[in-house]
Amino acid sequence: MTTSTAQQRISPALAPYGTAIDEAFARITPPGTEPLNLFRTMARSPRVLQRMFAGSLLDAGAITLRDRELIILRTCARCESEYEWGVHVKFFASRAGLTDADVAATRSAPAIVTTLWHGTDLLLIRLVDALHDSAAVPDDLWRELDASYTAEQLLELIALTGYYHTISFLTNALRITPESYAPRFADTQ
Repeated sequence: MTTSTAQQRISPALAPYGTAIDEAFARITPPGTEPLNLFRTMARSPRVLQRMFAGSLLDAGAITLRDRELIILRTCARCESEYEWGVHVKFFASRAGLTDADVAATRSAPAIVTTLWHGTDLLLIRLVDALHDSAAVPDDLWRELDASYTAEQLLELIALTGYYHTISFLTNALRITPESYAPRFADTQ
């Protein structure tokens, strides 16, 4: 679902947000910039916003930044969350070492992923696709993942995929208005 023509269903909260939310936004928002539209919308329910932040896996974890962003971009692309995909392309893709071609390929059809991806990148794309399509991981894919990643990394990869399904549900169901500076799906075609 793209959000370009649909009206956002719940309007974002307006500042001042309250002490707890102001502090949470200050921790994640660069000085002088407004919090993301998604975060301001979720601030309409401070409890849900705080739980959403608590569940985030954007800190330094067991996987590389590149692996994290491949998982996030592929998950958002498969869920058609143009909003979240664009935010991650804008803020993280370059830092993660993803090229424009890599970013575009996160939107590729599952039938052609083996022609676009290789090595562990392909394993991650296949993991997201398997979880998206069946909420499970086939044994042959699991063996390949297990040979390349530790148990700690595998748990993080699966949790990250699930977390960004949830974020995609929020952005799509609420029809979150895209950030003006974030790339759109059409920008990669």
